[in-house]
Amino acid sequence: MTQPIIVFDLDGTLVDTSPDLLAALSHSLKDSGLPPIDPALFRAYLGMGGRAMIERAFRQANRSLDADQHEKLITTFLQHYTDNIPGTSQPFPGVLDAMQRFADAGWKLAICTNKFEKLSHALVEGLGIHAHFAANCGADTFAWRKPDPRHLLSTIEQACGDPDQAVMVGDSKTDIDTAKAAGIPVVAVDFGYTDQPVATYEPSMVISHYDELTVAVATRLIAAANEGTTTQAEAP
Repeated sequence: MTQPIIVFDLDGTLVDTSPDLLAALSHSLKDSGLPPIDPALFRAYLGMGGRAMIERAFRQANRSLDADQHEKLITTFLQHYTDNIPGTSQPFPGVLDAMQRFADAGWKLAICTNKFEKLSHALVEGLGIHAHFAANCGADTFAWRKPDPRHLLSTIEQACGDPDQAVMVGDSKTDIDTAKAAGIPVVAVDFGYTDQPVATYEPSMVISHYDELTVAVATRLIAAANEGTTTQAEAP
């Protein structure tokens, strides 16, 4: 029998990286003459990456941003973030217990993230949780990335998992679209990095805490997906 697999997005799903991403953004912008960023305004956009956040900061300040300056700023952003991994980033409440529940039940675990693979590995290793994952695939692991479903399907393949016995967990429209395109049920956390409520994107299920993510729930989601139903799983 093949093992079922649960695949997690990383930033905003498994790990709260917001303090370190925001610190890197502030550092990259410190000599640009822009006003200090408001963390409350930028947290929702962290999942879009440093390049998009730099663009947003300039738009909010009604400042132009040329290509050369953009490249210098993103280089500074990435260097600061890389030099400080794992910083103060921490797994979200309950996630470690949830991971252990699935491992104890014989499930494989994997990460599918649009973070660069090197940074994803550095973060997970820095937090001491890398041994839990059969695969950790980033934006540059393959020739495609989320929302291309091949990113998720290739991650499952690399982990030696079964896409017919898989669940994804994410925090954004990108994650939800990726899983749907791959034909895989998706659980969305509502505490991640998104500018719209994740329920808007119609995932298979929304959770507010990892205590809600049980093996029984995931198993029901897979069964419903394989039966071709659209009914969302009910929490136990």
